[in-house]
Amino acid sequence: MNRRPRRNHTPAFKAKVALAAVKGDRTIAQLAEHFDVHPNQITAWKAQLEGGASGVFGSGNMAAAAPAIDVKSLHAKIGELTLENDFLEGALTKAGLLSAKR
Repeated sequence: MNRRPRRNHTPAFKAKVALAAVKGDRTIAQLAEHFDVHPNQITAWKAQLEGGASGVFGSGNMAAAAPAIDVKSLHAKIGELTLENDFLEGALTKAGLLSAKR
């Protein structure tokens, strides 16, 4: 039995299938046969469409909804963690609990 190669569906195709499922004039099994997609995938796309539909009618600026990231504080935290790792590595090596080779 040969397995079919993995397929990547376009967002337009997913939307088309999900809208057909939401419409409800055909069953999920009929849609699966028509679009050659597993019924569970159609159900997942339908749920994703229904969950994200409110974003279509929401505010026009979706990027503002994401929290602002302070890059300076993140770089400071990376430096702090690197310093701690280096210190702990040295302490464990001196105590003989960490070998030079990993």
